[in-house]
Amino acid sequence: MKKKQIAVQLYTLREYLKTPADIAQTLKRVRQIGYEAVQVSGMGPIAEEELTEILDDNGLMCVATHENGVSIIEQPGKIVERLSKLKCKYTAFPSPGKIDISTTKAVLELAKKLNAAGKVLHEAGMTLLYHNHSIEFIRVDGKLILDLIYDNTDPRYLQGEPDTYWLQHGGGDPVAWCKKLAGRLPIIHLKDYKIVEPRTPDYAEIGNGNLNWKEIIPEAEKAGCKWFCVEQDTCPGDPFDSLKISFDYIAKNFCD
Repeated sequence: MKKKQIAVQLYTLREYLKTPADIAQTLKRVRQIGYEAVQVSGMGPIAEEELTEILDDNGLMCVATHENGVSIIEQPGKIVERLSKLKCKYTAFPSPGKIDISTTKAVLELAKKLNAAGKVLHEAGMTLLYHNHSIEFIRVDGKLILDLIYDNTDPRYLQGEPDTYWLQHGGGDPVAWCKKLAGRLPIIHLKDYKIVEPRTPDYAEIGNGNLNWKEIIPEAEKAGCKWFCVEQDTCPGDPFDSLKISFDYIAKNFCD
């Protein structure tokens, strides 16, 4: 992995992204930490053109976004327009939200809609990804929801953005999922997993939790991963400090 492949999921810094002025200051600090790439999410209102200018001014690249799931399904053409303005190839379906996935029929209907939306993006030279939480590790008719989604979509139209924390939280194996998604894994969310009292899972900086990064990251590389996106939903203190801890750990242990 090269350092330039380490990205930050800006949702981690959502409290510092309320206004265009906040965004400009925050992205400057992100670049100072060492990141050269970001995933746009959790951001207040800002025109794509203004955001692109701020990114360019700070030597940052938008490698992906998270968009509203319903918008992706119902208005994929508008997503294409937004990504084009951001000079960005990837977006991720963030979660089912209120979309029913309680039965096999419902999951297959979602898969059909994701496939159709992904085809629109594919034809525009872009790629739709699926970002998992742990809800997809519920079984319906004996099968994992996440398996049903991937097994019933075309890899050209839907690829993976596995989230290591939520894979672990759901009882999955992040290493095994990297292998399963080989050739279908352009972005991975690096998010560490720890246990705090009383036996409660919590987020941690990369290297400060319990996940086996010495196997996860190399396996993601073998699977063809292009962007290693650091995310921490909640931080024990200043999230910029947490993002620096994660960046430094990855750069020291996994970068050429």
